[in-house]
Amino acid sequence: MMRIGGLAVFAALLTVTAHCADVRAVLAEPRKQIETADYRIVGRIVRVDANGTRTNLAVNVKAHWFTGALHIVLDVTSPQPSRFRLLMEMRPDGRVSMKIAHPGDKEFTGLPFEQWNGGPFGPSFSYEDFLNPELYWPGQSLEKAKYGARDCDLLTSTPGPDDRTHYAKVQTWLDHTIAFPVHAEKTLKESGAVKEFSFIGLRREGGVWSASQIEGKMRGERGSTLFLLERGSAKANLKPEDFRGESLLKF
Repeated sequence: MMRIGGLAVFAALLTVTAHCADVRAVLAEPRKQIETADYRIVGRIVRVDANGTRTNLAVNVKAHWFTGALHIVLDVTSPQPSRFRLLMEMRPDGRVSMKIAHPGDKEFTGLPFEQWNGGPFGPSFSYEDFLNPELYWPGQSLEKAKYGARDCDLLTSTPGPDDRTHYAKVQTWLDHTIAFPVHAEKTLKESGAVKEFSFIGLRREGGVWSASQIEGKMRGERGSTLFLLERGSAKANLKPEDFRGESLLKF
């Protein structure tokens, strides 16, 4: 009996080890895309409310991985009264910081954590949704799943107690052949509401996969937010000065 029990424990350990190896393998490519990021995006964010009314915001996004952290600048360029710049930073342990500035400001100020889940883009697309810290959270599990006709690796990510996030869980359907998301669902901690994201028009440029459109919706509610990626570069050759606060304050 002891030997059978020992064999059972050994088999269970092998299963856990294999599962961890599979999770690491699946995470490797999306993490690599973050840790080699060097892109510019010019696009629009279109907020569609429950009545079908559309609000258009022109945006520029630039991102680069410097010295162990992903740096992103989100620049809302029009309409003029809505202009601001958000400077985001994410480290490989999932730590995130955000700073914001408006025309006329003398410096960037820290964006309080309570506002990370807000912004002008509607409830289904917040500032936090421009980052993917869930790929670095400690809780990771994996299963095979279909999304439409696609074979996917379904990754379920849960934060640790020290992770600053408004999400209790993020599920990501990664296309098995290209390791790029086709769908994601994010569960909010306080309300339990679920945001659903669809990645549309997948394309490859310079060896980097991206989507031409991302749509976010609150499950069970009318309205949505569309992020339309109109043009840009996957290899933008960005430099540290492109992310310095003093230059970004020149609107």
